[in-house]
Amino acid sequence: MSIWLRILPYIAAVALVAGALFGAYHHGVTVTDAKWQGEWNARDARDATAKAANEASERAKEQARQLSVNKAIQDGQRSIDQATADAAAARASADSLRGAADSLAARLAASQASGNSCTAAASQAATRAAMVLADVLKRADQRAGDLAEAADQARARGLTCERAYDGIAK
Repeated sequence: MSIWLRILPYIAAVALVAGALFGAYHHGVTVTDAKWQGEWNARDARDATAKAANEASERAKEQARQLSVNKAIQDGQRSIDQATADAAAARASADSLRGAADSLAARLAASQASGNSCTAAASQAATRAAMVLADVLKRADQRAGDLAEAADQARARGLTCERAYDGIAK
């Protein structure tokens, strides 16, 4: 046992030095971890600030785009309404043209009834031709009006879409 008593102070000294070295190492790790944690926290704060600024910027851009689209839609609706009003005015004008064609056909039919028997057959053929021509004119005019209205509205819708796209693409 006496050997243990002699080496016990050396063992205690080695344990004390090892404990001091471990304490110094642990303190260094703690200081380094705290330093890195502070840098990470600062980076996270910068990232959060940049994210908030980016979101605000993108929100402002989105609102500007939406305002541009809304304006394009309002302008387009005004164009469509104008095209519809123009078509209604054209229909009213065309109705008077169709009325004149009907009136002409009716006069021809009346003049045929009061004509000579010699020219009755020729007059009857001319009257039928005039009535067919008046009917074709009315139908062609009506169809042209319908097509013009559809084309005007399609153009207005296309221009509206184009303006909305241009507003978004900026």
